[in-house]
Amino acid sequence: MKSTTEVGVLPKERAPQPRVKAGRSVREQGKATPWLFLAPYLVLFIGFVLLPIVFGAWISLHTWDYTMPVHPFVGLDNYIELMQPGSIAFENFWNSMKATGIFTLFSVPLLLTIPLAVALLMAKNFPGRNFFRAVYFAPYVLGVAVVAILWRYLLDSNIGLVNYYLGLLGLPDDIAWTTSTPAAWVALIGVTVWWTLGFNAVIYLAALQDIPAELYEAARMDGANGWNQFIHVTLPGLRPVLIFVTMITLIASANMFGQSYLMTQGGPGRETRTAIYQIAETGLRNFQMGSAAAMSYVLTLFLMVLSIILFWLFREKKESRK
Repeated sequence: MKSTTEVGVLPKERAPQPRVKAGRSVREQGKATPWLFLAPYLVLFIGFVLLPIVFGAWISLHTWDYTMPVHPFVGLDNYIELMQPGSIAFENFWNSMKATGIFTLFSVPLLLTIPLAVALLMAKNFPGRNFFRAVYFAPYVLGVAVVAILWRYLLDSNIGLVNYYLGLLGLPDDIAWTTSTPAAWVALIGVTVWWTLGFNAVIYLAALQDIPAELYEAARMDGANGWNQFIHVTLPGLRPVLIFVTMITLIASANMFGQSYLMTQGGPGRETRTAIYQIAETGLRNFQMGSAAAMSYVLTLFLMVLSIILFWLFREKKESRK
């Protein structure tokens, strides 16, 4: 007599479990999988971004001296003081915001146009192209301390090579690059452009290589010259990248600190003392963390407004239908 296993009937103890339960557990595991992958980032984001933002806002509502055990709650007094003409906080902060505005106004256009010109040149085929790409990008890998100290000596009014070579060319060779204005601004902006243009140029170059060559061929067949191709093919193709480059350049320029701190020490006087410089001095040197936190949130508000304006300017304009 054949056993139940031989005739194709499974024993009761080996009967398969209902698929509903198995499927349900798989779905539950599937829902948890994305969160497991996101967990490391979320931990870092909450610990190093979200919590500092909340804690910084809390500090800005107090007279916070980190050397003292008690931090009195003052509400919006730190913000109100920044808006009161005549107060020391008002004068120092808004002078630093003016310095930040000057630096941003002159550095951002240069960091948008010069890297684009370099990228357009590097996109062409010529001998040694990769070498020149590396040369333009090389300064960006240096730290701000290395760049600032290097140029501080090169621009020294007594022993600097810049004034020496200007004298050889018959130009004024007694320029105080780091202790007088507007020379100090020329130095800070020039050094920053030299240091960071390679990063923007690489981004532009990658975007240029993604523009289909067929668009240029079609433009040439329509009789478009080089300038028309740049206006009607290159710029529209670079539009998303241009928004990104403009945003990161604007934020980086508004947060400039190292060049001013190491090259000019905020001088002459307080002319080149930027907002970040002033915030660092107020909080870390003068022990007024509450006021410094309030300054940082006002600066953040300005950057948010500028970002909204930029997104509005770069928005896609829909043609009206007649």
